[in-house]
Amino acid sequence: MTVTVRFAPSPTGFIHIGNARTALFNWLYALKHGGRFILRYDDTDLERSKAEYAEAIATDLDWLGIKPDAVYRQSDRTHLYAVAAETLKASGRLYPCYETAEELERRRKLRLARQLPPIYGREALKLADAERSALEAEGRRPHWRFLLPNFETDPSQPRRTEMHWDDLVRGRQTVDLASLSDPVLIREDGTCLYTFTSVVDDIDLGVTHIIRGDDHVTNTGVQIALFEALCEVPPAFGHHNLLTTASGEGLSKRSGALSLKTLRETGYEPMAVVSLAVLVGTSENVAPAADMHGLLQHFNPAASSKSSAKFDPAELDVLNRGLLHGYSFDDVSGRLEAIGISGPKAEAFWLAVRGNLDFFGDAATWWKIVTQAPDNQEELIGDDLAFVRAAFDLLPEEPWDGTTWRRWTDAVKAASGRRGRALFAPLRIALTGRHSGPELSDLLPLMGRAGTLARRP
Repeated sequence: MTVTVRFAPSPTGFIHIGNARTALFNWLYALKHGGRFILRYDDTDLERSKAEYAEAIATDLDWLGIKPDAVYRQSDRTHLYAVAAETLKASGRLYPCYETAEELERRRKLRLARQLPPIYGREALKLADAERSALEAEGRRPHWRFLLPNFETDPSQPRRTEMHWDDLVRGRQTVDLASLSDPVLIREDGTCLYTFTSVVDDIDLGVTHIIRGDDHVTNTGVQIALFEALCEVPPAFGHHNLLTTASGEGLSKRSGALSLKTLRETGYEPMAVVSLAVLVGTSENVAPAADMHGLLQHFNPAASSKSSAKFDPAELDVLNRGLLHGYSFDDVSGRLEAIGISGPKAEAFWLAVRGNLDFFGDAATWWKIVTQAPDNQEELIGDDLAFVRAAFDLLPEEPWDGTTWRRWTDAVKAASGRRGRALFAPLRIALTGRHSGPELSDLLPLMGRAGTLARRP
């Protein structure tokens, strides 16, 4: 049996880091077992689903390093849902209901007042054919509910009916179907809901393992019953803990919080995002992995905590810097050339500046500082200005190397009596326009004597 997993986003917005966690758990599980990864757009919500969001999802997954083996859209598969619906209707497991939302809400409140669980009471099953015809004559169109197998002979007398499965993440799980309402599978307008379409697709596509957020645990009990009603063996299930914002709020595509698009445009390295999305909220140490295969050594779905995990951008910053600081020149030479950094000085430049980068794009700023002119962030004033002008008179002659900075500052110290910050800070500002940055002993040979003299204030 080939392990087959799927990631099934709804193209109703930009996916966020929590969605990425689910995609990555599936991708890594497939890699670990030599399996297949399916991308399936759950786009049955025709009003909210947009082609641009589907395209953005594909872009985001590619940026993360996920390469689907196959891509499907539920909007292309409605014929399968129609066939499955007829199968369920013929077996009596899918039945029509005519209540309005207001009527259902009144019944829910009435059950609560009677201290009964607020679940659907299956009143529609008691309607005679003539009553259904009368309701339809009024213009009512039915929605269709799946009859849960939580009774012995009389659906109006549900009894405790447990669904069990060995969860890949959470271990042995149990859901009591008697505590749930019969789920609506088809709306009044004929469109199908996720619970139904997902099962039909998973059957048709041969999905063997479903890994998703733990907000679907209860839904899994219903879906197992649905698989069985369609005479199919349910796949294995795993439910990982959810990610929240650093303040504990849930993530939402509508809010755009921590969307992959935003993280990508900010300049984060994809493996920094991948490493944190997978390892946070697990028993594994959160450290940057250089690539997917490196991360695979630390991937264990069962290591996930049972409680939600907070995604803190400050941790992402640390991982991002860790990756950048560890890149060799060979790792990034193509990327450097793409932003205009090339030539005989490029390798020495990268080795000099990488330890001071927060984002890869910052290298372009430092290249401009080194090869053209200081930044304009800081200015010299008062005694510091006069000090620096005098210091430039003491610049050593060429050739310049890694000792030039020490030779120059020793001479300046002897001539001025300055030492420590009073000595070094004004010189750094004159050379780079910044209070901090890469070691000047590494930058001076790149600037050269003529380029350095050109910075004299």
